Amino acid sequence: MQLIITKNPAELAKAAADFIAKRIKDVLKKQDRFTIALSGGSTPKALHELLAKSPYVDQIPWLQLHVFWGDERYVPIDDEQSNAGMAYDTLLGHVYTPEDQIHVWRTDLEPEAAAADYDRILHAYFGESGPTFDLVLLGMGDDGHTLSLFPGTEVVHEQTAWTKAYFLTQQNMYRLTLTAPIANRASCVLFLVAGPKKAQPLKEVLEGEYNPDKYPSQEIKPIDGELVWLVDEKAAADLKK
Repeated sequence: MQLIITKNPAELAKAAADFIAKRIKDVLKKQDRFTIALSGGSTPKALHELLAKSPYVDQIPWLQLHVFWGDERYVPIDDEQSNAGMAYDTLLGHVYTPEDQIHVWRTDLEPEAAAADYDRILHAYFGESGPTFDLVLLGMGDDGHTLSLFPGTEVVHEQTAWTKAYFLTQQNMYRLTLTAPIANRASCVLFLVAGPKKAQPLKEVLEGEYNPDKYPSQEIKPIDGELVWLVDEKAAADLKK
């Protein structure tokens, strides 16, 4: 695991943009496509806005990107809560990646059907063994969740299925999510975490006892890939120095 601490959220977004641009360049020296799973939230939004501008927009070969999402709220894509909608507004609507290489969760289907549809797409890309995504971008909530793996939910312990749809009672909505098994086969997982509300859960996830029912982000442990935590000073405030 690598921990990188930046001064503030703006510097975190720039460090993430630098990291992603370099990762894409390096991977495309060895293969002809780059698969990335995006995340929702305020930190990725700032990152997207940077990537959509110079110099990054000119450095990245957008035609070779294949875009996925780690999870999604079961809302229409034009809903303000949609992770895919946010990504189109801040990034994908400003670059040219072919639409058939952008894979949104189908929230026009029933939840279970949407999860099955995403599972089918993923199996068309990835085998039953070996690496999956070239890069998975993740955030962490104030409660220690990541993807749609929330504290106390059964999906945290999923061992076989790649995707899940389930009703999250505390939010009164369905969530669609990748599971830990497929995320942990990624070549690289990059967590982006900022702000003082993240300090206590970050300390527990990185330094506390293993308790994924309370802190599901602990379940993300790439098997053969890199795990990078990119955090700002306020999020890192409680970590051992």
